[in-house]
Amino acid sequence: MKKYTMETIVGVFVVFGLLCVGYMTVKLGKVDIMGDNSYSLLARFTTVTGLRIGSPVNILGIDVGRVEKITLDQENQKAVVKLKIKKDIKVYDDAIASIKTEGLIGDKYLNIDPGGGGDLLKNNGVIVDTQAAVDIEQLISKYAFGDVKKDKKEEKKED
Repeated sequence: MKKYTMETIVGVFVVFGLLCVGYMTVKLGKVDIMGDNSYSLLARFTTVTGLRIGSPVNILGIDVGRVEKITLDQENQKAVVKLKIKKDIKVYDDAIASIKTEGLIGDKYLNIDPGGGGDLLKNNGVIVDTQAAVDIEQLISKYAFGDVKKDKKEEKKED
């Protein structure tokens, strides 16, 4: 009798532990089992250097989604970024999407100025106004190797 009681208690703890591990996997992995509570938007950029699948999407500094997919539109020579945004976040057709850097050399993220003067973007809507990331490495190399042009006013002062 004691043997079966001990096995039952151990079994209950094992099942409880597995349920906890499953719950944490779903929560930490940001997997949504019950249904999709987000919608997709598209944005076209001239370059997406440093942006990755899974990079955060921010509006006003608040995390509102993730980069889901990055593809190439060969007809228009643009990089197409597919975003997943929370359903309760409103983005308008006059929104501006820009790629930013966390800190000086940190990871890239996508920042959206949601607009407000136009119509709401629906699922698979396209954000038309985009700004590619500033390439810090390229700017530093230009400065280091003397490719940075001086202003006209500075050139006249030196003459």
